[in-house]
Amino acid sequence: MATSSSDGKIEDFLKPEYEQCMVCTGFLGSNFGQPVCSSCHLFLFCNDINLEEGEQEVYNEKDDSDADSGNEEPVESFDFYTKEEEYRARKIKSLNHKTDKLAERITSLTTPREPGSVPEGLVDSMPPEVLLVVFKYLDDISLWTAGQVCSRWRQILEGETTELQWREFCKLRWPLFYPQYRVKDWKTIYTKLLESSPCRYCLESMMLQSTPPIEENSWRHRRLRSELKTLKSDPPEGIKATPLDRHCCHWQASITGPQGSPYEGGLFLLYLQIPQSYPMRPPKVRFITRIFHPNISRHGDVGLDSIHHNWSLALTISKVLISIQSLLTDPYCYVCMEPTIGKLFMKDRKEFNRIARLWTWKFAMHDFLMPMNIDLNGV
Repeated sequence: MATSSSDGKIEDFLKPEYEQCMVCTGFLGSNFGQPVCSSCHLFLFCNDINLEEGEQEVYNEKDDSDADSGNEEPVESFDFYTKEEEYRARKIKSLNHKTDKLAERITSLTTPREPGSVPEGLVDSMPPEVLLVVFKYLDDISLWTAGQVCSRWRQILEGETTELQWREFCKLRWPLFYPQYRVKDWKTIYTKLLESSPCRYCLESMMLQSTPPIEENSWRHRRLRSELKTLKSDPPEGIKATPLDRHCCHWQASITGPQGSPYEGGLFLLYLQIPQSYPMRPPKVRFITRIFHPNISRHGDVGLDSIHHNWSLALTISKVLISIQSLLTDPYCYVCMEPTIGKLFMKDRKEFNRIARLWTWKFAMHDFLMPMNIDLNGV
């Protein structure tokens, strides 16, 4: 049985100073007044970017002193026959007209600069040798992002980053991704895998450098070692899992799309964060491959009650992954993470299958749908 992502009303999430997220609509929880969405980690703009924090309509000091407290007589310039619009014009001080900061910022970022119209900045004038030294300190995601900044940076990185390095980046970030054919362009594969992730922030947090030191629990250690041994010796059909660090805090798992479902043929990767109190507390499970499913949010969170409210010591990582795999063929749509997708599943199953199959082809079958990157002679 699936569970809802929130126990409160959706209207309660719209009360903080910042608007709801434009990407995930803040369905998974409130941002508690912070400018960052708690669900998808995207930055949220306030209601009006042109107003400074705490800035509101200002009244004239004279008008404030003459404000009606209930005991004073009305001033001579005002009587009860004065029109409301005229009184409001007298009462409220006109705000100074300010330029639209957001519009200026968007214009400056989107308008191409003419050669010689503006002086070159410090970054533009840096020689390639200096940029290469800076690029050496970047991780794989930051390195890929730097290649999207401008054509100059892209050419520099393409000349210094080999296919072997992009292959190692793929193995480091997605160790359970095994292409069916020999890949000729690993950078394209890396790009497709990165773009198929619903949350780049969560993907980056999986790196081993962010693993905090923990006090090893003997019960937790023996339990995880036993589960890992079982997963390697007798893995469930279509399911794999492996730890990413020596403390077994971060795991990556893969689920093959079940046969007969619109997810057939797809390889869906998941991220598992095992808490220090495991197995007393359930692991946090999140898809790092986009999937069109009513019980899986657009952020990748899984709406399964066994890992939220009904956790049991008898459950293991293997059983959790089996439950998620069965959820792909039998979703629970009465209470789900994505109500719109749930309504589509119940009312128009054919259209739901069509969209889910398209998502599977686009985000979970990279090596099959890239013939230009496949070398069949090496199979």
